[in-house]
Amino acid sequence: MIDDDGSGEHKVTLLGRIKDKLIASKEKTARERRLQSASAGGPPPDASGAGARDRLPPGQRRVDKWPVLDLGVTPKLDLADWRLTVDGLVDAPAAWGWQDFLALPQVDVAADIHCVTTWSLYDSVWGGVATRDILERVRPGAEARFVLFRSYDGYTTNVPLSRFAEADALIAHRWNGQPIGPEHGGPARVVIPSLYFWKSAKWVRRITFAAEDQPGYWEVRGYHNDADPWREERYG
Repeated sequence: MIDDDGSGEHKVTLLGRIKDKLIASKEKTARERRLQSASAGGPPPDASGAGARDRLPPGQRRVDKWPVLDLGVTPKLDLADWRLTVDGLVDAPAAWGWQDFLALPQVDVAADIHCVTTWSLYDSVWGGVATRDILERVRPGAEARFVLFRSYDGYTTNVPLSRFAEADALIAHRWNGQPIGPEHGGPARVVIPSLYFWKSAKWVRRITFAAEDQPGYWEVRGYHNDADPWREERYG
């Protein structure tokens, strides 16, 4: 259930609570740079051509199932109340309900997932709305250089506009032919395959275009602002 408090923000009924010990553990991991591989800090792999680099980024290990990672908070969302708002430095701000969102042009994207906690999952097929289509509809202004994502659980994260505009980036509502479950960020989440997966915000509700960068939840807690797995940008 979602209630509007009159301020333009939504109050969300949450299942569970933020696990303070989990957050503290992740912050400690960042401070101690515990998951960084021995090759971290060196030059990035050569990506000049097809096959120029291995499919698995440095310090990663392949898994066969999609792990569930969160902060112990799962929004309980009613699709009848769901909204995705796009605002900030755009010529045509937008707000889509669930049926309006599904009526937008839909794409399928095959891409791997790379999580900062060192696991990688190959060959996911995502279904949803391409970010490039969103850009065409809202028309960011010339001064817009960054994008901030806000989620229904209060989470935030940030990316440069150039990352948001990549050909395989999308707002996804399906994974391997099925609706994305709430534990993985459904009904809709960001997917930017070129970055560590914490940049692909779950339960996205607002996309804001800005001239200045705004580091998000993990970025101000010791994690890298850019998050390129091929450069192993885990920590700031």
